[in-house]
Amino acid sequence: MTLINGLPAHILLVHLVVVLVPLTALALVAAAVSRRAARRMGAVLPVLALVTLVSVPLTTQAGEWLERHVTDDALVQRHAELGDGLLPWALGLFALAALIWWTGRSATKADSAPVPADGAFWSAAPVRVAAMVLSLVVAAGAVVDVYRIGDSGAKAAWHDGFSQAASNGGTDH
Repeated sequence: MTLINGLPAHILLVHLVVVLVPLTALALVAAAVSRRAARRMGAVLPVLALVTLVSVPLTTQAGEWLERHVTDDALVQRHAELGDGLLPWALGLFALAALIWWTGRSATKADSAPVPADGAFWSAAPVRVAAMVLSLVVAAGAVVDVYRIGDSGAKAAWHDGFSQAASNGGTDH
């Protein structure tokens, strides 16, 4: 995908990533921390994470096309390098969202079953704690990475693209 309605696709697709990654991260943490939230979200959580995952390489590919069609610049190169690092975070969001959804489904089925006498009920606790910690780490990493990428992209796009002085007769509104 290179152009959408005559505009570089990257500048439009990037808005998906900027919204979806933090939204997915927030939903993931909520589901990891609260079983009730996980049950309420149901399959929406992994579907949201999948859409987020798919949007990242689409945006990156569109960005690579745009990179070849703009003036070679160190800021653009820095932005492209940072952008290449988002896919592992998006993959982590998806994997954890799928895991939490799947274990939530299993827990719902197990809730209706009697607790085994051998204490197997408690064996899920370490997995749940690990999922919470991993979700917090991956969510924070993904959001920070999106911020860093967006900041570098804004600097690359606007570093010489505006004037400190107003062009509307000298008045600032």
